[in-house]
Amino acid sequence: MAQALALVNKSLAASVGIPRIITDREAQIVYHILQEFSQYQWSRATFANQWEEAAELILPTSRNTFYYQNYNTPGQKKTQQQVDGTGALALHRFCAIADSLVTPRNQFWHKLEADNPYVMKDRATRLWFERVNKALFKLRYAPNANFAGQNYNNWQSLGAFGNATMFIDQFDGRNHHGARGLRYKGVPLGETFYGENHQGQVDRMIRWFRLTAYQAVQKWGIEALPANLHAALYQNSQWQYNFLHCVKPRDEDYDPERLDARGLPFSSHYVSIEGQCLMRAEGGYRIFPYAVRRYDQTPGEVYGRGPAQIVLPALKTLNSEKRTFLKQGHRAADPVLLTADDGIMTWDLAPGAKNPGGVNSDGRPLVHTLPTGNIQISKEMMADERGLIDDTFLVSLFKVLTENPNMTATQVIELVNEKGMLVAPTLGRQHDEYVGMMVPREIDLAMMQGLLEPMPPRLREAGGEYNVVDNSPLAKAARAGEAAGFMRSVETSREIVNITQDPSYLDPYDFDTATPEIAEINGVPESWMASPDQIAQKRQLRARAQARQEQIQAAPAAAALAKAQAAVTKSGLPTGEQQQTILPAGA
Repeated sequence: MAQALALVNKSLAASVGIPRIITDREAQIVYHILQEFSQYQWSRATFANQWEEAAELILPTSRNTFYYQNYNTPGQKKTQQQVDGTGALALHRFCAIADSLVTPRNQFWHKLEADNPYVMKDRATRLWFERVNKALFKLRYAPNANFAGQNYNNWQSLGAFGNATMFIDQFDGRNHHGARGLRYKGVPLGETFYGENHQGQVDRMIRWFRLTAYQAVQKWGIEALPANLHAALYQNSQWQYNFLHCVKPRDEDYDPERLDARGLPFSSHYVSIEGQCLMRAEGGYRIFPYAVRRYDQTPGEVYGRGPAQIVLPALKTLNSEKRTFLKQGHRAADPVLLTADDGIMTWDLAPGAKNPGGVNSDGRPLVHTLPTGNIQISKEMMADERGLIDDTFLVSLFKVLTENPNMTATQVIELVNEKGMLVAPTLGRQHDEYVGMMVPREIDLAMMQGLLEPMPPRLREAGGEYNVVDNSPLAKAARAGEAAGFMRSVETSREIVNITQDPSYLDPYDFDTATPEIAEINGVPESWMASPDQIAQKRQLRARAQARQEQIQAAPAAAALAKAQAAVTKSGLPTGEQQQTILPAGA
């Protein structure tokens, strides 16, 4: 309360002071951003209509959020158009399947490596990348980061609408004792308006969002608040006002030699729509802060299409069939009565009631029920649509795991590998667009805060260039065939060796090269592997131990030979005869 009163007093002081001056450059920037935002609204309107239809059927919480100026009364009912829950359940399972295959919380689903293969031969570089990778996952899954919850929201958006956006920012530790770290925000699809560059990569974003006047002052300070919002701050109004965040590449004003915002490749502007002004001095980013992903793209379109758009006709058909099925079931449980036109109009349908006149004197019923149709056909029709929906949301691919619980571990691995090949075309691009855009931003923020250790010398000499490598279960399943093929070939050669007793059949295999790569495929950390020096030392010690063992085994024979030689020498036989006596028969 004290903080709110202080802001109000400061607002009053500012409102009676010198009014804020908007420069020509600021007015021009605001004009161009608003003009660009208007064009984005127009180009996205058709998509918004389809997203609204999908939201009604499988994600009602996102209804009425896809158009600028949409407003939802908090707590309003949104499920009235949803009759069948198959789509919503399929979306929930899709999120679980996709998350477990691409971004599982209990695994390192990406790793880092140098862009130059020669640099990766340096063990210090490999260990540094491993430590940095662990540090990123620790920051990402820290409680303050909120990544896990926002990542799930993004999977929901991807499955329902085919698009998802994650904003990666530095954690605001002002109220947390200066804590450092990262903060993630899964931006709702209705707030994102973006465009591509000439290579099809999303490089510009306009995010529309709402804040109260008090929240705006918390974010930007009282000096930035437009004059027409001061009254709302004074009244502690809960009305939310419209703001834009525009991020795009700099053009003619980019100068990498500058130390201010114009030395950053991406510009950043916060705009107040009601105030027609900038809320912050011109800023920028070294790395694009929004990680945008699309499920599937149609040629000529910027926005993606998701599983729900692919089966939107099936979702609408199933919803309609469910209505018919419910009507049939209602009529079967509470049938419509057909009576003769003889004056009998009322019937008592309570248990134990008596209705005179229901049959004639011969016992033939005078009242019949209206036929409700074949309800089994409705079930079969709905089952067809549900199967199509489950296939599209990848649910049916994994039902076999629960339907066959007695499979061996080998069978399960082979089955998962097969499933990985089937889902790779649709989920495989999530690493390139999502993870590939998110990790560089995370590393940039972590380095700015001093949360990563310095680079090793060889990597620093190479300019610090690195690649983000997909290490998810989906990628491992795709590469598992290589390791499995090598092991099958070795087993075949071993059988030949056992038959022929000729070990040369194992000579074609380079185990020194294959073993580390198989360990990499299986996700073994670099720190768990021995270094080349350690391997050489182990082999040297093994060779010494083997030499000592051979000496121990040869000791009795050498002792017997020395004893025999001593005996012959003692007997005084000539040298030639000594040699014949010492040498064994047949030598």
